[in-house]
Amino acid sequence: MNSNTINPGHARQQKKSFAQAIRNSLTMAYRGLLKIRRTPEQLFDVTLQPIVFTLMFAYIFGGAISGNVENYLPVIIPGILVQTVITSSIVTGVQLREDMDKGVFDRFKSLPIARIAPLAGALLADTIRYTIATVLTFTMGYILGYRPEAGIGYVAIAAVLVIACAWAISWIFAFFGVIARTASSVQGISMIILFPLTFVSNAFVPVDTMPGWLQWFSGINPVSHLVTAVRNLTNTGTAGTDLIITLIGAAVIVAIFAPLTVRAYMRRT
Repeated sequence: MNSNTINPGHARQQKKSFAQAIRNSLTMAYRGLLKIRRTPEQLFDVTLQPIVFTLMFAYIFGGAISGNVENYLPVIIPGILVQTVITSSIVTGVQLREDMDKGVFDRFKSLPIARIAPLAGALLADTIRYTIATVLTFTMGYILGYRPEAGIGYVAIAAVLVIACAWAISWIFAFFGVIARTASSVQGISMIILFPLTFVSNAFVPVDTMPGWLQWFSGINPVSHLVTAVRNLTNTGTAGTDLIITLIGAAVIVAIFAPLTVRAYMRRT
């Protein structure tokens, strides 16, 4: 028999295994949603943060930066959206580490499910968190008077962009969740990374007010590119180079950290 000949039975088995992995992952994602329903306080970060941050930044910095709140809203709403959704992706790694510490994944190993399903399910379930944060941020902006000039269609595209980028970034924190020793260390490491990226960007203030070296960092900061892409989509309905850079960056993150996370996860479980 030719060694290059594909075994039909093996191909069918691979297809069956892939379909099972998809079904199991969706089941694990549903489990994650049930956890949120039973402990709704898990949503405090994506429900309270958009409200508190939008009100605080709009009324404290609006007059100083843009002259009034109304002029500041097209600037701050995309910034708050990106900051809120991206920081909420930390929870993926924290909860993953907590489940591993509690032995939940050890019990999953005794079940006839794909080994990757608990990890994939957790990442899928967290997209609901990002969606909630996105909707609340735009809703708060609308209540305060924000009216995106590009229209609802471009707002929806911007929302999908932010959610997709948060999902990509969640692979980084999932990796930390697998390799870290405690959930608190995952949160600490993640915040050390995200705080400089979100605050030393163009999310909240004009970059030209910063010192020269901070302007340079903000210019290459991926968060700045994402915020600019969201502003362009919602305020002018345009898609420039910042959108392309953002999409390439998200793809690179997934290409690097998805294999690393899966490999580390398989070794630990």
